[in-house]
Amino acid sequence: MKLSFIILFLLLIVNKNAYCQTYKPLIEPYPNMVKADSRLILKTGFLVVPENRAQPNGRKIKIPFFFVRRPDQDPKKNISLYTTGGPGYSTTANIDSISYNSGFLRYGGFIAFDQRGTKRAQPCLDCMEVNAAIRKSYKDRKNKDSLVLAAVRQCHDKFTKQGIDLSAYNTIESTEDINDLRLALHVDSLNLVGISYSGGLMLTMARNHPEGVRRLILNSPLPGYVNYEEHGLLNINEALEQVFDNCNADSVNKIIYGNLRSGFHKYFTEFTGKKFFIRYLEKGSKDSLNIVYTKNELLDAIINRLNTSQVSTVPLVISNIIKGNHHKYVTEVLDGYFSGDNSVSLGMRYSVYCTEQIQYSDPKLEKQQDIVLPWLSAYPFNNVNHSICACWQVNPESKIAKNPVYSTVPALITSGDIDPWCRPFYNRLIKRYMPNSQLLIIHNRGHAPGFSVDGIDYVDLFLNNPLKKIVSQSKNLIVE
Repeated sequence: MKLSFIILFLLLIVNKNAYCQTYKPLIEPYPNMVKADSRLILKTGFLVVPENRAQPNGRKIKIPFFFVRRPDQDPKKNISLYTTGGPGYSTTANIDSISYNSGFLRYGGFIAFDQRGTKRAQPCLDCMEVNAAIRKSYKDRKNKDSLVLAAVRQCHDKFTKQGIDLSAYNTIESTEDINDLRLALHVDSLNLVGISYSGGLMLTMARNHPEGVRRLILNSPLPGYVNYEEHGLLNINEALEQVFDNCNADSVNKIIYGNLRSGFHKYFTEFTGKKFFIRYLEKGSKDSLNIVYTKNELLDAIINRLNTSQVSTVPLVISNIIKGNHHKYVTEVLDGYFSGDNSVSLGMRYSVYCTEQIQYSDPKLEKQQDIVLPWLSAYPFNNVNHSICACWQVNPESKIAKNPVYSTVPALITSGDIDPWCRPFYNRLIKRYMPNSQLLIIHNRGHAPGFSVDGIDYVDLFLNNPLKKIVSQSKNLIVE
């Protein structure tokens, strides 16, 4: 009774502060967005809504989506909606085609929905200037941070001159986008599928519009109510600790890698502040460059391998780096920087992180991580920071964004125990406030571990009976 009262009380607060809708969301056609099996019923389009709902008659934005279902599936019930993580990545741009038996079509209709400000959306908050600045910093051996900040200012000014309200690109507005799409498509309630950042977005939907949420399926979710910047290095260290524990438990490699933890700590602590040089040949170029690198590039090479397919290589990579064999790994990291990742719309990412993470994060607590983890000190674990947000100049999101989400909605949450970003710690926090949630912790999987373990699809088990306790059928899976 007490828990039910608390949940009801919080929902009343949310509803009191929710947007009073004085506009009508519209749908415009978006032809040829995606290919689909001819037997499927496909709708593609833009959702058209106010950029800032506090100004419903102001600037409008367009957000892409597609809605697909089989002819025998109800167009209003048992619909799953998915949006990808980031923030800043596009959902629809990464889906080329849909087969009759694709993914969530097993359970009912499926909606893929972009977030405002990403690829294909209008406007799209791309900041190509930033990647160019990073490449220039390596080529000209100039300070990367100062060049990036100049590029961020340039990007900020470009958008504000276009009249774009950068503060309107946040999780609460994106939540309203999801609900507006639901209403425009006349869908009763949704199974919400989120990954990483969008897991937190789906949690916000469950708090702000519980009437529109049927089930939550969250893959490595990052709850918006944590202060990620205060944990970033701790998260990476926890993932590495799992790798070191694996080495100690491995009777075959214990002799070789048994002291890997202490060796890593000693080497990277002593490496702090030092600079080294490498001759680097950019792909497609004839002339090599003499490039400066630090421990950050070496940590990139290690941390980028904390994923399901590469984690088994991490001990060898650390061992090689400690022995001074840097060239292969630094080259690999530089190849990534020089190719540039233009799939993420950095302007949208800046707006989300700056409004709801950086604005609430305590720099003093962030610095404490450098003290307790000297081997990771000063490592830039995120491409958004306080200096960038000072340039981006957006308003903080409402304080309710930092409150835990209390909900009775059934939820399935998965977490990889070597995930360096969205740790099981976060997922246990989510579960704590959601009495009908179940958490799957999967051994030796990284970020976005999925829902299948040793041939068992746990989404099937969950959706067949969301309130039934799931029982692990694998030694690699812990169910909490």
